[in-house]
Amino acid sequence: MTSTTTTTERSRTRATATDKGAQARERLIAEATRAFAARGYSAASTREICEAAGANLASIHYYFGDKEGLYRAVLTRPIDLLTGHFRGFDDMGLSFTEAMRRFLGAFLTHFMSEAEEALVMRLHLREMLEPSSVFRDVLEHTVFPHHEALVGLLARHCGMKKPDTELHQLAFAIVAMAYDYCISRECMKVLAPDVLARPKASERILDRLLGYSDALLAHEIARRANARPGARSKRG
Repeated sequence: MTSTTTTTERSRTRATATDKGAQARERLIAEATRAFAARGYSAASTREICEAAGANLASIHYYFGDKEGLYRAVLTRPIDLLTGHFRGFDDMGLSFTEAMRRFLGAFLTHFMSEAEEALVMRLHLREMLEPSSVFRDVLEHTVFPHHEALVGLLARHCGMKKPDTELHQLAFAIVAMAYDYCISRECMKVLAPDVLARPKASERILDRLLGYSDALLAHEIARRANARPGARSKRG
């Protein structure tokens, strides 16, 4: 056997081991999501999670450090999937509408199954009722940078050098319009099923959201212009 062949086989072995490790880690995250969503962080058993994932208890320490590390991975995964879809939305070369198309479009993208999305929503609702320091820390490290990017983009299009409280409010309003399609689908199916069931529903919804975002930005710009000293006297 030549050294080249030996090196190739070793590379294949390492790649196989890496793939198996990634699959084992994903199984643990999937089963932990179910357990945490059903029973909450404190009540969920790591032993039960490992048994469901076909892994031993030591695997949690190996992949995540401890139970808190596993919970952090569970909370982070859907956020990373979402933010990965709108990466670069605040690029200086994009128009406001193009930036919003990339940003808001991510909220309408199904990157998880409906069952997985339901578990994530249930987990987030648990956090609203029983907030944990882990969830707050995850938000600060994974969501805050993207919120700051959005607020910075809004400031740029409003001609402001530095964001203020009102621009944070505008950012929350824009996100809320899209996020509602993540958390309120079941209500929409009952109240107005055609919104989600009609042909090219996501494209139609996104087009509307882009129009609403443009209108919100225009309103904010006009409000600031009207609030400037002398604005009223000039109109009169």
